[in-house]
Amino acid sequence: MARPPMSPAHKEALARGRQEGRVVRRYLEALDERKPRRGPRRTPESVRARLAVVSGRLPTADSLTRLHLLQERDDLEAELERLGPDPELPALEAAFVAVARDYGNRKGIGFNAWRAAAVPAAVLTRAGISRAPGGKRA
Repeated sequence: MARPPMSPAHKEALARGRQEGRVVRRYLEALDERKPRRGPRRTPESVRARLAVVSGRLPTADSLTRLHLLQERDDLEAELERLGPDPELPALEAAFVAVARDYGNRKGIGFNAWRAAAVPAAVLTRAGISRAPGGKRA
């Protein structure tokens, strides 16, 4: 027995749900990439200072030490990039704010779950998600 065709409204709702899911996923992935790593928190200044030490030791290092210093330099440069401002984050955040409330209501995701996923409280407030049961704002 064949299924009846989907209505245009149903197709539109599915497309909207997929789009909102993509927006939420991209924002959460961006937050994950910027999440602090294990160990002591480092500032861009402390990373730059260590980078200067490593660069200063490179010219006089023996071959094996030089190899390790080169890797550390690459790691520090990547960390410095991660610590810097993300030019895409404001746009991702704005898109998230636009869809998060509807997405969360539809999927049953409350304030505490969003916070556990590292979404800042201020962003949730802007999205209209409150600490009230169910995370809905009246």
